[in-house]
Amino acid sequence: MTLVIDDLRIPLAHFDLEVSATMSARVTAIFGPSGAGKTSLLDAIAGLRRLQRGRITFDDVVLSDLPARARRIGYVPQETALFPHLSVERNIRYGGRHNEQHVVEVLEIGHLLDRGVTALSGGEQKRVALARALLTAPRLLLLDEPLSGLDRPLRDRVMQFLQRVRDDFNVPMLYVTHDEDELAAIADDVVRLDHGRIAV
Repeated sequence: MTLVIDDLRIPLAHFDLEVSATMSARVTAIFGPSGAGKTSLLDAIAGLRRLQRGRITFDDVVLSDLPARARRIGYVPQETALFPHLSVERNIRYGGRHNEQHVVEVLEIGHLLDRGVTALSGGEQKRVALARALLTAPRLLLLDEPLSGLDRPLRDRVMQFLQRVRDDFNVPMLYVTHDEDELAAIADDVVRLDHGRIAV
């Protein structure tokens, strides 16, 4: 499972995002300060940003030639983007029903299925968003600062669920963070990004 980003360029507000990288680890962290271009890089991989230049390939499939819906990428943004008018169960089924029971069990959300998402805690919402992404049967999972906005005890708890996803599902992950502790807890490899470029 190899993601190749070849000569990517995207103009941003204060600089151009210019990245070439090969990522083949089970979990690759995209690490760097706020405003470094990390989310923009995920958006480009997901097909949510247009490339000015470059190509993105995953296991010999040229993702940058495909529309976002055809890329089979699960994306959990910083804001969970759950549908507030739907129950937890209907939210996760929006992604599909691939291996639903296993996902529900691993993330321990069975007791939440009948609830409205507005009644959930921040950590519960993160787990529901993760379940919805996994139920699309993604070939690649993108996580944009999945522990942001959580206090330390809850961050530790949600990290345990992320580690279970890493260990129980054969889905490579790109994990955006600016937290060194998160790197140590989950990442197998690190790409450091600063002002739109890979830092060495």
